[in-house]
Amino acid sequence: MFVVYILHSQKLDKFYIGTTDDFDRRFKEHNSEEKPDAFSLRGRPWTKFLVIENLRSEQAYKMEDHIKRMKSKTYIMNLKKYPEMIEKLKLRYF
Repeated sequence: MFVVYILHSQKLDKFYIGTTDDFDRRFKEHNSEEKPDAFSLRGRPWTKFLVIENLRSEQAYKMEDHIKRMKSKTYIMNLKKYPEMIEKLKLRYF
């Protein structure tokens, strides 16, 4: 199963949106120094903001793309505030 995850950097006041089949490993990578040229290095420490679980690969990548295309902090905040939005996305990309 895959997840769409949203991380937040207080330092940059930015969100990072990604997809993975191993969130714990990926979260550690974002906060490590192993890839010094990685985009996420500048935002360390990243905190977990939201994880949307139990998705199929294709579904997860489509949801990630949708969230990125919204280009809106308000939209991301509302995903957490209104879980029914996530359920609608899951149905839309089922």
